[in-house]
Amino acid sequence: MDDAPAAELDGLLLRTAQGDQRAFSDFYDRTAPRVLGLIRRLLIDAAQSEEVAQEVFLEAWQSAPRFDPNKGRALTWILTMAHRRAIDRIRASQASHDRDTAVGIRDLPTAFDVVAETVEVRVEHERVEVAMAKLSEAQRQAVALAYYGGLSQSEVAAELGIPLGTAKTRLRDAMIRLRDELGVTR
Repeated sequence: MDDAPAAELDGLLLRTAQGDQRAFSDFYDRTAPRVLGLIRRLLIDAAQSEEVAQEVFLEAWQSAPRFDPNKGRALTWILTMAHRRAIDRIRASQASHDRDTAVGIRDLPTAFDVVAETVEVRVEHERVEVAMAKLSEAQRQAVALAYYGGLSQSEVAAELGIPLGTAKTRLRDAMIRLRDELGVTR
């Protein structure tokens, strides 16, 4: 583009900055094919390209007062704006696709091996039985009431007819011993 048409576009954009609708219409007519062509090359999709082009020209109308012909040409200014908008749309589309994919993957049913799960539960149950056998009878009673019976420490104390402090101590000592026996680390 030579300097005369470029200067004309600069002038149209400067008049647009002053609210001249006719100047904006002329600016649009002269630049729309290049703006849409650039966006279309980036986005491929015609409908999205037209939507982004519309956003670009709306932004051009609103931000025309910020245009400075000393910093660059009007065509460069609007093509840069179009390029940025198209890239933003691509990134937003990719982010949306990535979120949808992540949700889809998360919602996929995971393979579940019933036999392996059953064996694992059985082995763990046997380990707990062995560890429970190593507790004192008093500790075993307190743990059974609290964890298998669902009783609170106060209820365990009442059920066993012992002071609350004693019930708490038995449960604490039993849990420490079970942790050590099962090899559980904090």
